[in-house]
Amino acid sequence: MNTTMRTLLAGGTAAAALLASGVAAHAATATATATATATASQAATAYPAYKKPAIFGTSFQADPGHDFTKGIHSRHNGILRGWITDVRDGVAEYEPIKWKRSKTTEGYFVGPPEGDVTAYASPIAKDVVFLSAYGCKPVMAAMTVDRNTGLGAKRCPASVLVKRHDKQRQPSLITVHQGKIVKVQEIYTP
Repeated sequence: MNTTMRTLLAGGTAAAALLASGVAAHAATATATATATATASQAATAYPAYKKPAIFGTSFQADPGHDFTKGIHSRHNGILRGWITDVRDGVAEYEPIKWKRSKTTEGYFVGPPEGDVTAYASPIAKDVVFLSAYGCKPVMAAMTVDRNTGLGAKRCPASVLVKRHDKQRQPSLITVHQGKIVKVQEIYTP
């Protein structure tokens, strides 16, 4: 009887260990698969966290290595403090801006002087992230701004981005990745 009990216990312990290792292996495989899927999905739609420029910077941002003599084309990867000057067939033209202090007001944004060739053109990504500081209507109707940063916080459709920014120059942080505009975050200006 003693031998039978030991055999049953040993068999039960072995079965439990086998079952536990099988469950652990299945869980590890499922976790690895989920991680790989999430990583692949993120890689397809994500871009690096580029360093944001000073929102109210008083000089134009440089784009080292950009040759403006070769016609208007995309800026290098990164975030530009700028505004969109024209949108045609899904391609946005944009230029850098800087904050100009004023004696009578806090200041205002200005673009390059007339005749300056500092401008870029990039297609707007189909899944562009547009964060508005003024709501999602084509006309700026509401304030939807992060009070800590002064940047737009309301996600709106790309159609609003195109309608609003094609009609007026709205200061924004424009993120370019692999030649496309992937994010536009408006800067609130009173």
